[in-house]
This record gives sequence, C-alpha cells and structure tokens, in this order.
Amino acid sequence: MPITDILEKNAALYGDDVALVEINPQELEKRHTTWREYSLIEPSRTESFRAEMTWKEFDCKANRLANFLLTRHVRKGDKVAILLMNCLEWLPIYFGILKAGAMAVPLNFRYSAEDIKYCLELADVDYLFFGPEFTGRVEAVCDQLPGVKSFLYVGEDCPSFAEPYGNLVSYCSSRTPAVSLSEDDEAAIYFSSGTTGFPKAIVHCHRSLTHACIVEQKHHGQTKDDVFLCIPPLYHTGAKMHWFGSFLVGGKAVLLKGIKPEWIISAVSEEGCTVVWLLVPWAQDILDAVDRGEIKLESYKLDQWHLMHIGAQPVPPSLIKRWKQTFPHHDYDTNYGLSESIGPGAVHLGIENIDHVGAIGKAGYGWECAIVDENRTPVAPGEVGELAVRGAGVMKCYYKDAKATSETLSADGWLYTGDMAKVDEDGFIYLVDRKKDVIITGGENLYPVQIEDFLRRNHAIKDVAVIGLPDARLGEIAAAIIEVKPGESLSEEDVENFCRSLPRYQRPRKVIFAEVPRNPTGKIEKPLLRKIYGGANLVAQQNELD
Repeated sequence: MPITDILEKNAALYGDDVALVEINPQELEKRHTTWREYSLIEPSRTESFRAEMTWKEFDCKANRLANFLLTRHVRKGDKVAILLMNCLEWLPIYFGILKAGAMAVPLNFRYSAEDIKYCLELADVDYLFFGPEFTGRVEAVCDQLPGVKSFLYVGEDCPSFAEPYGNLVSYCSSRTPAVSLSEDDEAAIYFSSGTTGFPKAIVHCHRSLTHACIVEQKHHGQTKDDVFLCIPPLYHTGAKMHWFGSFLVGGKAVLLKGIKPEWIISAVSEEGCTVVWLLVPWAQDILDAVDRGEIKLESYKLDQWHLMHIGAQPVPPSLIKRWKQTFPHHDYDTNYGLSESIGPGAVHLGIENIDHVGAIGKAGYGWECAIVDENRTPVAPGEVGELAVRGAGVMKCYYKDAKATSETLSADGWLYTGDMAKVDEDGFIYLVDRKKDVIITGGENLYPVQIEDFLRRNHAIKDVAVIGLPDARLGEIAAAIIEVKPGESLSEEDVENFCRSLPRYQRPRKVIFAEVPRNPTGKIEKPLLRKIYGGANLVAQQNELD
C-alpha cells in the first residue's frame, strides 16, 4: 500500500491525539532561562518554544498542500524539493507532496548554493519549498534554475523571488485529493551522502517507504503509547525511517531542534519520551555530561525511557558498555542500512543480542544479506567481503544514472553496499569498513574502523578518525586524527604507547590532534580529512624528493 494510507488511517482513528511536537530550546537560551522555569513562569506563552499538531491537523495540512500542487498541474512523476530545518511543517509538506502523486526530494540543510543548484538540476525538480535559513543560498541560484517553476517560502516575510506557502495553501481544500496511488508509484528521491564525490539521486517507490514502517515496528515493537524523540535531520532516511515505526501505530513524535545533552534529557523527561535514536557523538556527549556532573539524572523523569538505539556508523562497544552502566534499565539496539536501502533496518542486532555488541546484527525483518568477494561469490565465515542486501526496501535506481545503477544493483535485486564486513560462526555480521576507505600499506589491508575502535578505548579521546595518507615507500600510511576530550591531555607519545598492543602494521604512523568533522547524520567526513591532510602530505613528500 502507499505510505499515505497510514496517515489517513491515523487521522481517522486518532484524529484528536497529538501526532507531532516541535521543541526549540534555543528560544530558552535567548530568554536566559531554563526549560522548567519557562514552563512554570509562562505556561500560556509557549508558541516560540513548543508547538504541537494532532493527527487530524497533520492529515488536513498534507491534503491542503496536495490540493495546492494539483492546482499548479503537478502530475505523477513531477518532483518537489524540500529545503527546511526540522520543524512542524516538514512532514505535512512531505506527505502532501506524496498525496499529490509527486515525488518528494528532501535536500541536505548543509548544502551550499551550488550544491542546491546541482541537486535541483539532477533531480529535474519542478517546485522547491524552502525556509528562512536558506533564503540567501536559494536567491543566489534561483535565476540559474529555469526548470524550477516556483520557489515556495515557508515562514514569515516572504522574499520577492518566492511565493508564500502559508497564504497559498490556506485557501485549498483539506479533503483527501482524488489521486490514485499504488505501492509501485515512485515516491521520493533521496541523495546519497556524497562521501565518494557528488551525491547520487536515489529513487524509492511507495513500497520502500511502507516497508521501512513495517521493519522498524517489527524490530522495536512500538505501540500507540510510545513517544519517539527525533533529533537528526528529517531530510535523511535515518531519522524519518526510525520514526516510521511509531508512525505506523499512531504514536507521538517529538522533534527536538538541538543536540545539547541537557536538551535531550530534558525533552525525554518533559515529553515522556520512551524511544530515542542517537548518533554516536550525542551518546558520548550525554555520558560525558553525566560524568562531569553537569546532568544529574535524578532531577529528571526518565523511568519511561526504555530503548536507546543507535546507528548511521560503526558503534564502539566501549560506548555501549558505558551507556549500560549509566542507564542499566535501557534496552539497546543498533541497525544498519543506507539510503539505497531506505535507511535503517536491512541489518538488525536486536535488543535480545546485547551480548553481541560490536556486531551490526543479522538480516532485518524482510531482508536477506550476503558477504561476497570481488566476483560477487559468497565468502566463508570470518573472511572479509562486501556486504550485499536484498528486500522490498531496495531503491528502484539512481535517477538518470544507468551505469551507477548497474554497478550497484543486480538484476536479481541484490544491492551491493560498498561496505566491507564479515560474519561470525553464529551468523552475526560485523562491519569492517567502507570499501573505498580501506588503507593498503606495504601490501597489507588496514581497516580504519578497527583502529578507531581500539583508540576509542582511551579515556582521553573524545573522537577519532583514521585515514590513509600517501606515502612514497609504503603507498599509504594510517593517520589518526584525534579529538581530545575537554579537560584531558594527550601527546603523540601517549598515543604511540597506547597502541603498542596493536600489531605493528596496524599502528597509526601519523597522529594529528584536531577536531573530527561529522556530517548531520553522524558519519565522519573522511573525504574532507583526506583533502585537508592528504594534500599537505603530498606537498611535504614532493619537497623531500626535490
């Protein structure tokens, strides 16, 4: 069934129940007050800090948007882009686009003006919804985008080159539009993270989106009473597809605009959140804040919080050990997926497998997995190969890129992920590294994730990234970019001594103390690090040769 049927079902069954809550703690900082003080002092003036929407309002807003697009002669297959920060309007706009039969095209809020132009042109976008944060970037390229019929502004004080979304939609019918949809209809284009170059446009059908709802709910058993805390950006498949499990059963979701540890804990306490999905840095920051005494857990209502799950990157087992010591009553889970497999769930650990922390799990509900060699032949247990997945959540194709599609997607439905992995004797899959991140040094294969996991055991290290740098003799060497925790000290000699228990060939040959950059979905930006430090290394080597 099309995913829009779920929204209509929720509106019919739970119309007056709260569907979405938006929390903006940055407004509290402007007022120099705390979350709790604000709710006590100004209980009737929370519009700038907290807003909510019922299921009926959600569905009506989506219908108005769909009917507006139909007045603009939007047809099936047309593309409508969304460039918004997380907000209460994001999801009604997304579902309104789908209800009109069009394809939703979410855009990364970190995109530069040129990135926006590139993606809009690649996806043949017809309309763009954007928020005030992006006015300058959109204005800089709007005259260079003749294919975009209109720029629709979501906010106050609409710029002259755009149309005001709120005014236009308010006059449209709130009834479900007469558009026939099936699970085979194309529903969305998501862009890859661009970790190997320009992002690719990934096409998904309604079947993929609905499958993501079912998989997430099967894995975590969300009920109507669960409250999901959504922190990551909605443009990405990760956050939204985790919310889909709650969406399927009509549970409330809280959109938190901020990642400070005290904001996350306060949101869980005040909104009664039961399920929270975190990225590795946020989980680390929460634990560090607790350890420093900045967060006193006894001051919050947290007993209802029963599940913390995490993903989007390899999860250090040491982090989960710390988490369980601090929150012993929490179930823990991790999921693996990628945008080409409609986000998380293709591989799933399961809360019952806490003894296998470090693994990403086994094939998720409705999924198949295989580990294959360069000839796409299955490898033996314990051997490293490329992870392949197959299921109803696999993309249809890369839009306008038949070559990349054929390289990634086989005729019989296998998606080759580009991630190197191995499986143990119990069938649990362990992620080793990205295929393109493997470092070949003196003929030996190094997997950066394994070195990173080892280094994270050092209590002074907040974050670490290991990359390959060019070397005249060995081809490549492993370099560790290390971000030290505030208040801690660490020298290059300390790192060298700490790594003595590693085999010699796995030890980093270079140590760089610097911030580790991550994108909004938590992935380390290794291409950026290679650009920053690889170029300098090449120049140094060339000078030595000269």
